[in-house]
Amino acid sequence: MKKQPLNDVQKQAVEAVGNPVLIFAGAGSGKTRVLTHKIAYLIENELFSPEEILAVTFTNKAAEEMTKRVCELLKNKETCLAVGTFHSICARLLRKEIHRLGFSQDFAIYDVQDQLALIKLVMDNMNVARTFVDPKTVSNNISYFKNKLEDSSEAAKSAKTVIERTIADIYKNYQKELKKNNALDFDDLLLFPLVLFDKYPDVLKKYQEKWKYVLVDEYQDTNRPQFLFIYAIASEHKQISEIGRA
Repeated sequence: MKKQPLNDVQKQAVEAVGNPVLIFAGAGSGKTRVLTHKIAYLIENELFSPEEILAVTFTNKAAEEMTKRVCELLKNKETCLAVGTFHSICARLLRKEIHRLGFSQDFAIYDVQDQLALIKLVMDNMNVARTFVDPKTVSNNISYFKNKLEDSSEAAKSAKTVIERTIADIYKNYQKELKKNNALDFDDLLLFPLVLFDKYPDVLKKYQEKWKYVLVDEYQDTNRPQFLFIYAIASEHKQISEIGRA
């Protein structure tokens, strides 16, 4: 594949190395192309090895496309890039490290339907009527708490009504059942790496040294756990490029 020339602004963004880079551009302006060219630039100029680069996107399709484009730009060079969604990157990390939190490495990942089924089971075991609080509402609240990095005890402390206290109790028992089942939900995939980094600084150090350059596509869509994950990884070397929509 022949490389398409970059304009002056794009070239400047690609070659900016040494400090954090934040790029905002409109739709159709070549944001992803800048990202893929930057990865190729870092490798071709031997600034970083492929193994030292982490590139995060928001969809599996985007991750596959990014990997394909980088391989085309580098022609026949073998690459061992860590390219993926936040969830897939975090899942790979957890497969290696989650034993520290009392889970085995073959943990199951519960999708939305699995999560809802478990919440219903927990509610039944607690004798909480679904007419009192809807399981979907409970699910949404648990996800809300996790995205705020609040566990069930923090949810209980902030509860002001009977329903809110009940949801906090369901949250607590839901997490117990997940662990009993050696399972994580989608929110846990983002949350548990942060727990590991906090409890085990050696784990954080390991991945800071593993991924010395970080690139993030669609930066404007990151939630708090995703932002904190990227911040933790990049805080040691401060080599990061973030691209978002203006």
